[in-house]
Amino acid sequence: MGRIRNNAAAESGQAMVEMALLLPMLMVLVLGIAQFGVIFNNYETLTDATRVGARQAILLRIDGGDPNSAAQVVKDASKSLNWTQPGATVTVTSPDWTTPGTDVTVTATYPYSINLLGWVVASGNLSSVQVERLE
Repeated sequence: MGRIRNNAAAESGQAMVEMALLLPMLMVLVLGIAQFGVIFNNYETLTDATRVGARQAILLRIDGGDPNSAAQVVKDASKSLNWTQPGATVTVTSPDWTTPGTDVTVTATYPYSINLLGWVVASGNLSSVQVERLE
């Protein structure tokens, strides 16, 4: 009977050692999921903002607007994004801004990086393009 108790007492710190070995990997996994969620939210915001900007661009022509005002609409529609950081751009192009029936293209680019515990795992640019026909 005493022999069984000695074996159980010898394994008393096993769970703590296993937790110490697995906790960093679990933390990296959870942080990676959180970073992916932030990047996906930024992408959804960017896509919605370019859609709003393209729709507003085709209507601004009627009110005397120009591509710069359409680009500002994109930035206003995505207040949660920091447009002052390097690589964040919005461009609005149209071959002929004054003729109804031509296409206007709104392109927005926003940088991202996946940073896990101080290591940049991946980085790049999110991009969204919307094309609408001028009214």
